[in-house]
Amino acid sequence: MTLIAPAVVVLVADPPAHPASGLTTAASDACGVRPAKSNGTLWSCTFDDDFSGTALDTTKWMPQTQFSSGTDAHRACYLNDPSTINEADGVLNLTLYRVASPVHCRWSRADKTADFVSGSVMTYHLFSQQYGRFEARVKNTAALVPGLQESFWLWPDNPYTTVAYPVSGEIDVAETYSYQPHLAIPFLHYAADAAGPVPGLNTAWNCPAERGVWNTYTLIWSATRIEIDINGRTCLVNNTGDVAFDKKFIMALTQLIGVGGNEYDGRAPMPATMSIDYVRVWK
Repeated sequence: MTLIAPAVVVLVADPPAHPASGLTTAASDACGVRPAKSNGTLWSCTFDDDFSGTALDTTKWMPQTQFSSGTDAHRACYLNDPSTINEADGVLNLTLYRVASPVHCRWSRADKTADFVSGSVMTYHLFSQQYGRFEARVKNTAALVPGLQESFWLWPDNPYTTVAYPVSGEIDVAETYSYQPHLAIPFLHYAADAAGPVPGLNTAWNCPAERGVWNTYTLIWSATRIEIDINGRTCLVNNTGDVAFDKKFIMALTQLIGVGGNEYDGRAPMPATMSIDYVRVWK
């Protein structure tokens, strides 16, 4: 995941409820009405979770507890607990909040003390797919000040390879930052990272998405093309066909505490929650 500082584009958008973007009136399957591909054929459902249960479906999702977010001043550990990962009323809630006493985060080579805990889930060893259509409908906490970050992102099924990150590949379908409250920002991590963020190639700063309302994030991924749409609007197209994306990827949903220009300074509302209405995948 990457933090960048784009110019702000303001356009209020509150997409309609459950139906995914670009749907046709054709046949339905487990994901609902099947979206049409650019060639007129229909996508077929491979993964669907509308979070209609009373607890996280652990046949589809694994709570992520192996890394932290934020800075040394304000850090969040990832905790598998109903207070940070909660499913109710048709929604998955990933919640960030301050703890009464500092806790220790153990991840990678670091042992960090944290004053926050948060929720993150992923499909590691449960579901992965190379190419297709990936979509999530998400609402974050309304805020106009720094401190909050949320992400719907994908990375390789087996990220621990001889190929170092970012050459190994990562697709951040949408990241949202409370210091940029009118945008959702896609970012493709691969060898192009060497040149930093390049709008129109590996990122885009023109994708309106208001905080505190539902937004739909869509990835359409093939061997030669990656397209990312926000609320039905195409924001980023990458035609490089880079080898970094020539493998299966898993999905992750993460509520983070901010870094960089989005560092938490005590003003962002807490607790903060990333709510997910559904996640669907087609091939």
